[in-house]
Amino acid sequence: METSIERIPTYLLGYLVNGDMTGLTKQEINNVEDLLREQKVELVCLPSSDENWEPYFSSSPWIGLPTEVVDCTIVYRVT
Repeated sequence: METSIERIPTYLLGYLVNGDMTGLTKQEINNVEDLLREQKVELVCLPSSDENWEPYFSSSPWIGLPTEVVDCTIVYRVT
């Protein structure tokens, strides 16, 4: 498996970590699912308690338009 640190929009964390679709549109969910499938994402991991959890603004998040993000570890399947 490969990993990387990506800027994940805070509004998507509930969906990516817990599958909670609250507040998301069908289009947002479809966009996320397409990205996860295309990039062969296995897991999205939140920062650990000793890492910097502070959200910050990013003009280039992992997905979507400029927004508030948190740095998360992404685990990819390698085939």
